[in-house]
Amino acid sequence: MSDLARYRAKRRFADTPEPEGGKARGDELVFVVQKHAARRLHYDLRLQVGDALKSWAVPQGPCLDPKVRRFAKMTEDHPLDYATFEGRIPAGNYGAGEMIVWDRGTWVSLEAPEAAIAKGELKFRLSGEKLSGGWMLKRLPDDPTNWILIKERDPSARPLDEYDVVKEAPRSPLSGRTVEELRAEAKPAAAPKKPAVRKLKPAAIEGALETPFPKSFKPQLATPADAVPADKGWVHEIKFDGYRTLAFVEDGAVRLITRNGLDWTKRYAPIAKALEALPCKGAVLDGEIVVQDARGVAHSKRR
Repeated sequence: MSDLARYRAKRRFADTPEPEGGKARGDELVFVVQKHAARRLHYDLRLQVGDALKSWAVPQGPCLDPKVRRFAKMTEDHPLDYATFEGRIPAGNYGAGEMIVWDRGTWVSLEAPEAAIAKGELKFRLSGEKLSGGWMLKRLPDDPTNWILIKERDPSARPLDEYDVVKEAPRSPLSGRTVEELRAEAKPAAAPKKPAVRKLKPAAIEGALETPFPKSFKPQLATPADAVPADKGWVHEIKFDGYRTLAFVEDGAVRLITRNGLDWTKRYAPIAKALEALPCKGAVLDGEIVVQDARGVAHSKRR
Protein backbone atom coordinates (compact mmCIF):
# COMPACT_ATOMS: atom_id res chain seq x y z
CA MET A 1 0.00 0.00 0.00
CA SER A 2 1.45 3.37 -1.00
CA ASP A 3 1.70 6.19 1.52
CA LEU A 4 -1.07 8.21 -0.18
CA ALA A 5 -3.22 5.08 -0.15
CA ARG A 6 -2.79 5.07 3.64
CA TYR A 7 -3.91 8.70 3.75
CA ARG A 8 -7.02 7.95 1.68
CA ALA A 9 -7.86 4.78 3.62
CA LYS A 10 -8.09 6.80 6.86
CA ARG A 11 -10.62 9.28 5.45
CA ARG A 12 -14.20 9.40 4.17
CA PHE A 13 -14.11 12.18 1.59
CA ALA A 14 -17.90 12.42 1.48
CA ASP A 15 -17.77 13.55 5.13
CA THR A 16 -14.55 15.59 5.37
CA PRO A 17 -13.48 18.71 3.42
CA GLU A 18 -9.89 17.46 3.20
CA PRO A 19 -8.53 17.10 -0.36
CA GLU A 20 -8.35 13.63 -1.86
CA GLY A 21 -5.18 14.64 -3.71
CA GLY A 22 -3.97 15.06 -7.24
CA LYS A 23 -2.94 18.71 -7.68
CA ALA A 24 0.59 19.11 -9.11
CA ARG A 25 3.22 21.61 -7.91
CA GLY A 26 5.93 23.69 -9.58
CA ASP A 27 9.68 23.24 -9.52
CA GLU A 28 10.23 24.61 -5.98
CA LEU A 29 9.59 22.22 -3.10
CA VAL A 30 6.94 23.52 -0.70
CA PHE A 31 6.58 23.06 3.03
CA VAL A 32 3.72 23.80 5.39
CA VAL A 33 3.18 23.74 9.15
CA GLN A 34 -0.47 23.28 10.08
CA LYS A 35 -1.80 23.91 13.57
CA HIS A 36 -4.29 21.14 14.31
CA ALA A 37 -6.73 21.30 17.23
CA ALA A 38 -7.63 17.61 17.17
CA ARG A 39 -8.04 15.44 20.29
CA ARG A 40 -4.69 16.95 21.31
CA LEU A 41 -3.40 20.24 19.94
CA HIS A 42 -0.29 19.78 17.78
CA TYR A 43 1.56 21.14 14.76
CA ASP A 44 1.98 19.12 11.53
CA LEU A 45 5.24 19.73 9.67
CA ARG A 46 4.95 18.67 6.02
CA LEU A 47 7.80 18.69 3.49
CA GLN A 48 7.27 18.04 -0.20
CA VAL A 49 9.22 15.00 -1.31
CA GLY A 50 8.37 13.99 -4.88
CA ASP A 51 4.62 14.05 -5.42
CA ALA A 52 3.61 13.94 -1.74
CA LEU A 53 4.10 15.72 1.58
CA LYS A 54 6.18 13.82 4.15
CA SER A 55 4.56 14.55 7.49
CA TRP A 56 5.56 14.76 11.15
CA ALA A 57 3.23 15.65 14.04
CA VAL A 58 5.06 17.96 16.47
CA PRO A 59 3.04 18.16 19.73
CA GLN A 60 4.71 21.33 21.08
CA GLY A 61 5.36 22.94 17.71
CA PRO A 62 8.64 24.20 16.22
CA CYS A 63 11.10 26.11 18.41
CA LEU A 64 13.71 28.63 17.25
CA ASP A 65 16.07 27.75 20.13
CA PRO A 66 18.83 25.28 19.05
CA LYS A 67 19.04 24.00 22.64
CA VAL A 68 15.43 22.77 22.53
CA ARG A 69 14.60 19.40 20.99
CA ARG A 70 10.99 18.93 19.95
CA PHE A 71 9.53 15.43 19.56
CA ALA A 72 8.12 14.72 16.07
CA LYS A 73 6.00 11.66 15.18
CA MET A 74 6.23 10.62 11.54
CA THR A 75 2.74 10.03 10.09
CA GLU A 76 1.30 9.05 6.72
CA ASP A 77 2.12 11.06 3.60
CA HIS A 78 -0.37 13.73 2.52
CA PRO A 79 -1.23 14.93 -1.00
CA LEU A 80 0.41 18.13 -2.23
CA ASP A 81 -2.83 20.13 -2.24
CA TYR A 82 -3.11 19.52 1.51
CA ALA A 83 -0.55 22.33 1.87
CA THR A 84 -3.31 24.95 1.56
CA PHE A 85 -5.98 23.13 3.58
CA GLU A 86 -7.70 25.03 6.37
CA GLY A 87 -11.01 24.09 7.88
CA ARG A 88 -12.90 21.90 10.28
CA ILE A 89 -12.73 18.11 10.07
CA PRO A 90 -16.15 16.97 11.34
CA ALA A 91 -16.57 14.81 14.44
CA GLY A 92 -16.46 11.09 13.75
CA ASN A 93 -13.73 11.49 11.12
CA TYR A 94 -10.03 10.75 11.45
CA GLY A 95 -8.28 13.80 12.93
CA ALA A 96 -11.55 15.55 13.79
CA GLY A 97 -10.99 19.18 14.77
CA GLU A 98 -9.98 22.57 13.43
CA MET A 99 -6.86 23.18 11.32
CA ILE A 100 -5.12 26.30 10.04
CA VAL A 101 -2.01 26.88 7.95
CA TRP A 102 0.38 28.17 10.63
CA ASP A 103 3.38 28.66 8.30
CA ARG A 104 4.21 28.01 4.66
CA GLY A 105 6.98 28.49 2.14
CA THR A 106 9.66 26.56 0.27
CA TRP A 107 12.46 24.30 1.41
CA VAL A 108 15.67 22.65 0.22
CA SER A 109 17.53 19.59 1.47
CA LEU A 110 21.31 19.37 1.77
CA GLU A 111 21.13 15.90 0.17
CA ALA A 112 18.55 13.73 -1.61
CA PRO A 113 15.52 13.81 0.76
CA GLU A 114 14.55 10.15 0.23
CA ALA A 115 18.07 8.93 1.07
CA ALA A 116 18.37 11.26 4.09
CA ILE A 117 15.00 10.11 5.52
CA ALA A 118 15.98 6.47 4.97
CA LYS A 119 19.26 7.16 6.79
CA GLY A 120 17.38 8.82 9.66
CA GLU A 121 18.92 12.31 9.49
CA LEU A 122 17.42 15.02 7.29
CA LYS A 123 19.13 18.43 7.23
CA PHE A 124 17.25 21.16 5.41
CA ARG A 125 16.64 24.88 5.10
CA LEU A 126 13.26 26.60 5.30
CA SER A 127 12.17 29.83 3.68
CA GLY A 128 8.80 30.54 5.29
CA GLU A 129 6.89 33.43 6.80
CA LYS A 130 7.70 32.38 10.39
CA LEU A 131 10.36 29.68 10.09
CA SER A 132 13.62 30.09 8.20
CA GLY A 133 17.23 28.97 8.19
CA GLY A 134 18.67 25.57 8.98
CA TRP A 135 16.80 22.69 10.63
CA MET A 136 17.29 18.98 11.23
CA LEU A 137 15.00 15.99 11.70
CA LYS A 138 16.76 13.09 13.42
CA ARG A 139 15.23 9.64 13.92
CA LEU A 140 15.33 8.12 17.40
CA PRO A 141 16.57 4.54 17.80
CA ASP A 142 13.52 3.20 19.69
CA ASP A 143 10.93 3.50 16.89
CA PRO A 144 11.27 4.36 13.15
CA THR A 145 8.37 6.83 13.46
CA ASN A 146 9.89 8.72 16.41
CA TRP A 147 12.02 11.73 15.45
CA ILE A 148 13.22 15.00 17.00
CA LEU A 149 13.08 18.42 15.33
CA ILE A 150 16.07 20.70 16.00
CA LYS A 151 16.79 24.28 14.96
CA GLU A 152 20.37 24.81 13.79
CA ARG A 153 22.51 27.69 15.04
CA ASP A 154 22.25 30.52 12.53
CA PRO A 155 21.02 34.14 12.40
CA SER A 156 17.35 33.03 12.50
CA ALA A 157 17.78 31.16 15.80
CA ARG A 158 16.42 32.75 19.00
CA PRO A 159 16.44 31.66 22.68
CA LEU A 160 13.10 30.27 23.85
CA ASP A 161 12.95 32.54 26.91
CA GLU A 162 13.30 35.50 24.57
CA TYR A 163 10.83 34.50 21.85
CA ASP A 164 8.41 31.57 21.62
CA VAL A 165 7.29 31.59 17.99
CA VAL A 166 4.20 29.39 18.49
CA LYS A 167 2.85 31.76 21.18
CA GLU A 168 3.93 35.03 19.59
CA ALA A 169 2.70 34.21 16.07
CA PRO A 170 -0.56 32.21 16.32
CA ARG A 171 -2.27 33.46 13.16
CA SER A 172 -2.51 31.84 9.74
CA PRO A 173 -0.61 33.65 6.96
CA LEU A 174 -3.25 32.27 4.58
CA SER A 175 -6.47 33.49 6.26
CA GLY A 176 -5.32 35.56 9.23
CA ARG A 177 -7.36 33.41 11.61
CA THR A 178 -6.36 31.52 14.73
CA VAL A 179 -7.49 27.99 15.52
CA GLU A 180 -9.62 29.39 18.33
CA GLU A 181 -11.41 31.75 15.95
CA LEU A 182 -12.00 28.93 13.50
CA ARG A 183 -13.46 26.83 16.30
CA ALA A 184 -15.75 29.68 17.35
CA GLU A 185 -17.01 30.04 13.77
CA ALA A 186 -17.90 26.35 13.74
CA LYS A 187 -20.06 26.50 16.86
CA PRO A 188 -23.79 26.35 16.11
CA ALA A 189 -25.83 29.42 16.88
CA ALA A 190 -27.68 29.37 20.15
CA ALA A 191 -31.21 28.04 19.88
CA PRO A 192 -33.88 30.70 20.24
CA LYS A 193 -35.49 30.81 23.64
CA LYS A 194 -38.90 29.22 23.83
CA PRO A 195 -41.66 31.58 24.89
CA ALA A 196 -42.73 31.16 28.47
CA VAL A 197 -45.87 29.07 28.89
CA ARG A 198 -48.43 30.60 31.18
CA LYS A 199 -49.67 27.99 33.61
CA LEU A 200 -53.39 28.07 34.29
CA LYS A 201 -54.77 27.49 37.74
CA PRO A 202 -57.93 25.39 37.42
CA ALA A 203 -59.48 27.04 40.44
CA ALA A 204 -59.23 30.42 38.70
CA ILE A 205 -61.34 29.28 35.72
CA GLU A 206 -64.88 30.61 35.91
CA GLY A 207 -67.34 27.85 36.71
CA ALA A 208 -64.64 25.28 37.54
CA LEU A 209 -65.53 22.79 40.26
CA GLU A 210 -63.19 20.40 42.04
CA THR A 211 -64.40 16.82 41.54
CA PRO A 212 -62.83 13.34 41.51
CA PHE A 213 -61.35 12.20 38.19
CA PRO A 214 -64.18 10.64 36.14
CA LYS A 215 -64.10 6.89 35.57
CA SER A 216 -66.50 7.15 32.63
CA PHE A 217 -67.74 9.85 30.33
CA LYS A 218 -70.46 10.25 27.76
CA PRO A 219 -69.16 11.65 24.46
CA GLN A 220 -71.03 14.41 22.72
CA LEU A 221 -73.15 13.02 19.91
CA ALA A 222 -74.63 14.74 16.88
CA THR A 223 -78.34 15.54 16.94
CA PRO A 224 -80.40 15.11 13.73
CA ALA A 225 -81.76 18.38 12.35
CA ASP A 226 -83.72 19.40 9.26
CA ALA A 227 -81.55 22.46 8.49
CA VAL A 228 -78.22 24.04 9.32
CA PRO A 229 -78.51 26.39 12.36
CA ALA A 230 -78.86 30.01 11.22
CA ASP A 231 -77.62 31.74 14.37
CA LYS A 232 -73.97 32.68 14.97
CA GLY A 233 -71.43 30.73 17.02
CA TRP A 234 -71.57 27.45 15.11
CA VAL A 235 -68.65 25.64 13.46
CA HIS A 236 -68.70 22.47 11.42
CA GLU A 237 -66.29 19.54 11.06
CA ILE A 238 -65.96 16.58 8.71
CA LYS A 239 -67.62 13.34 9.77
CA PHE A 240 -64.89 10.73 9.93
CA ASP A 241 -65.50 7.05 9.31
CA GLY A 242 -63.75 5.64 12.38
CA TYR A 243 -64.16 4.54 15.99
CA ARG A 244 -65.33 7.15 18.50
CA THR A 245 -63.00 6.84 21.47
CA LEU A 246 -62.40 8.58 24.77
CA ALA A 247 -58.87 8.83 26.17
CA PHE A 248 -58.60 9.01 29.97
CA VAL A 249 -55.17 10.38 30.97
CA GLU A 250 -54.48 10.21 34.70
CA ASP A 251 -51.00 10.61 36.29
CA GLY A 252 -49.24 9.27 33.18
CA ALA A 253 -51.55 6.27 32.72
CA VAL A 254 -53.88 6.11 29.71
CA ARG A 255 -57.13 4.21 29.09
CA LEU A 256 -58.85 4.18 25.68
CA ILE A 257 -62.59 3.55 25.99
CA THR A 258 -65.08 3.26 23.12
CA ARG A 259 -68.39 5.10 23.12
CA ASN A 260 -70.00 1.79 24.16
CA GLY A 261 -67.72 1.45 27.20
CA LEU A 262 -65.24 -1.14 25.81
CA ASP A 263 -61.62 -0.86 26.96
CA TRP A 264 -59.50 -0.94 23.79
CA THR A 265 -56.27 0.34 25.34
CA LYS A 266 -54.31 -2.77 24.33
CA ARG A 267 -55.78 -2.73 20.82
CA TYR A 268 -54.59 0.87 20.34
CA ALA A 269 -51.37 0.51 22.34
CA PRO A 270 -49.25 2.88 20.14
CA ILE A 271 -51.85 5.64 20.60
CA ALA A 272 -51.95 5.06 24.34
CA LYS A 273 -48.16 5.21 24.47
CA ALA A 274 -48.11 8.54 22.64
CA LEU A 275 -50.74 10.05 24.95
CA GLU A 276 -48.64 9.12 28.02
CA ALA A 277 -46.24 11.90 27.03
CA LEU A 278 -48.86 14.64 27.36
CA PRO A 279 -47.73 17.34 29.83
CA CYS A 280 -50.74 17.07 32.14
CA LYS A 281 -51.78 15.32 35.32
CA GLY A 282 -55.26 14.50 34.09
CA ALA A 283 -57.41 14.93 31.01
CA VAL A 284 -60.31 13.39 29.10
CA LEU A 285 -59.93 13.57 25.32
CA ASP A 286 -62.79 12.90 22.91
CA GLY A 287 -61.85 11.85 19.38
CA GLU A 288 -62.22 9.51 16.42
CA ILE A 289 -59.64 6.81 15.58
CA VAL A 290 -59.28 6.46 11.82
CA VAL A 291 -56.86 5.21 9.14
CA GLN A 292 -56.26 7.32 6.04
CA ASP A 293 -55.83 5.74 2.63
CA ALA A 294 -53.46 6.93 -0.12
CA ARG A 295 -55.96 9.65 -1.08
CA GLY A 296 -56.28 10.94 2.48
CA VAL A 297 -59.76 9.49 2.92
CA ALA A 298 -60.40 8.25 6.46
CA HIS A 299 -61.58 4.72 7.21
CA SER A 300 -62.16 2.71 10.35
CA LYS A 301 -59.64 0.09 9.20
CA ARG A 302 -57.04 -0.51 6.48
CA ARG A 303 -58.42 -1.79 3.16
